[in-house]
Amino acid sequence: MDNNPAGRTDKEESLWGEIEGNWNQLKGKIKEKWGKLTDDDLLYMEGKKDRVVGRLQERYSDMKFEESQIEKDLQSLRSR
Repeated sequence: MDNNPAGRTDKEESLWGEIEGNWNQLKGKIKEKWGKLTDDDLLYMEGKKDRVVGRLQERYSDMKFEESQIEKDLQSLRSR
């Protein structure tokens, strides 16, 4: 049985689990970094990887967001 259908590594699973678990603390920092995101966007995203990546790509359609770069940015915000 595959408990990881998205094919994520244990490290990615751990990172996104921490992001989701600390979402309320991260929201302000995320909004500072990506100012086009609204409170409704942050509520919708809830720290879930596919929602975070999708909404950033939607709001910043003029930029290309790589999942790996978003993860690095979120790790950086988490450590501040």
